[in-house]
Amino acid sequence: MSDSAFVLARKIKRESGYDLVIAGGGPGGCGAAIAAARLGARVLLLEAGGCLGGMGSAGLVAAWSHMSNGKHSVIGGLMLELVETMYARGFIAPTYDERFWTVIHNRGLGFNAEGYKLLLDELCAEAGVEVRLFTNVIDADVSGSAVNGVILHNIEGYSFVETPTVIDATGDAVLAHICGAATRRAGQDTPNIMPPTLCSLQTGIDYETFHRKLQQDAVDRALEDGFFSQPDRHVPGLFRSGEHFATLNAGHLFGADALDTASLSDAMRKGRRLAREYNEFFRKYVPGCERMELVATAPLPGIRESRRIVGETELNADDYRARRTFPDQIAIYCKQTDIHVYAPTPEEYTRYQREFEEADLLQPGEYYGLPYGILVPKGWKNLWVAGRCCSSDLKVNGAIRDQPACIMMGQAAGTAAVQALNTGQNANTLDTAALVKTLREQGANLPSHG
Repeated sequence: MSDSAFVLARKIKRESGYDLVIAGGGPGGCGAAIAAARLGARVLLLEAGGCLGGMGSAGLVAAWSHMSNGKHSVIGGLMLELVETMYARGFIAPTYDERFWTVIHNRGLGFNAEGYKLLLDELCAEAGVEVRLFTNVIDADVSGSAVNGVILHNIEGYSFVETPTVIDATGDAVLAHICGAATRRAGQDTPNIMPPTLCSLQTGIDYETFHRKLQQDAVDRALEDGFFSQPDRHVPGLFRSGEHFATLNAGHLFGADALDTASLSDAMRKGRRLAREYNEFFRKYVPGCERMELVATAPLPGIRESRRIVGETELNADDYRARRTFPDQIAIYCKQTDIHVYAPTPEEYTRYQREFEEADLLQPGEYYGLPYGILVPKGWKNLWVAGRCCSSDLKVNGAIRDQPACIMMGQAAGTAAVQALNTGQNANTLDTAALVKTLREQGANLPSHG
């Protein structure tokens, strides 16, 4: 077979009539789609998998963290609607209540991933969002710094969809990269890539006996016994996500590159082996887990770092340390930075512990702002991003990649796209004062800047 490039030319279906096309049905994409559709836009939401929710559903990271800074909630709008509705329907795990998103500091809560899928289906349908599952964006038609449309592929073949606005909520900046927007790839500026984890669902835990504080001592004992196939001391562990279920976040997939298919395929296979290994570890070493049973591994890996855009604004560690707020902030948040170990070595775990202990943790009442400019690839007129691929340095991205922040970014991006449609404004020169006003009308928690 020749190594020369293969040129594909064919006639494909052409579609139009959409105001906004969104790539990715995770937290950012769902936030954008629901917000835009509620404002009257005709929205097409594309998701490569079989359900909406991304990390919170297919990724089995069934937990929302840091929704309160200890004195007040930092969430609002759609995110607040989601957590309150999940709670009212009994989809929040036992022992958690409204204090966890209103007044309890530095804590998260677990939820039922199946209930979350159903709620997102319902909210998208009520808003009039057209959802296409099992559909990938594979190319785009671009003129200068504007997107004219995107090319999709699914079981029905190829399709070209014309659209005046697009949002990349893929997490990996797939669409932004295809369009030619400037991006930063994981490993480009640092020698390593923060490893992903394949989460799993576990049952059979005796919650009268089990306590999260027992986990680290058990890890240390197991390492001394030579139990693990890789000596990884950093184990986030079990998070209760239902009456009888828990999410297990354990088993770093070191060296995995989320932008390399072979690497990611190897990581998924390794992740499934590690899920079984950690199940056996908990059964043997952690009280209350003697009858723990592995129910399922996630079909989607928990990616912590892959590719981010270079935006109109970059949120960085100095902004975080200063607890900086911005005139154009579209959300506030209070999660600390979270950079996992890069290798299963004593030296790397010592580095992680030192950074965690020396981390500038937010005190009760503190928060920082997320400026609008992190959602816009630099210079682009009708392209936004929402979620993990936003414009931020690695340190801050380790805080705002969490789902509540991604949902709030999505709501802002969807609202901005509708404003651009209604006014003719460009993404990179949008009237952000008007955007902030609209977000506040939607219930977003946006204290006055300064």
